[in-house]
Amino acid sequence: MSPTSQTPGNARVELLKLFSSDLSGIELAELKKIPLAWKFQRVAQWAEKNRDEKGWTEETMKQFLSGNMPIPYNYPGHSKS
Repeated sequence: MSPTSQTPGNARVELLKLFSSDLSGIELAELKKIPLAWKFQRVAQWAEKNRDEKGWTEETMKQFLSGNMPIPYNYPGHSKS
């Protein structure tokens, strides 16, 4: 089945109905922020879940951000010489 012959999902149909008229430039700019905020929220939830499950601390998070995480010797692809 080609992508053009597939029935659009229910979310797409509702969005098309909601935005069936043209938006001003300002309205369009505001609208573009909504999915980005939603995606950011999802990523933040994922990070919090992993932090809690893996017992990461504030110091661990700072190391992630600085790029100074120690590399374990048993990571995939590592061969002992």
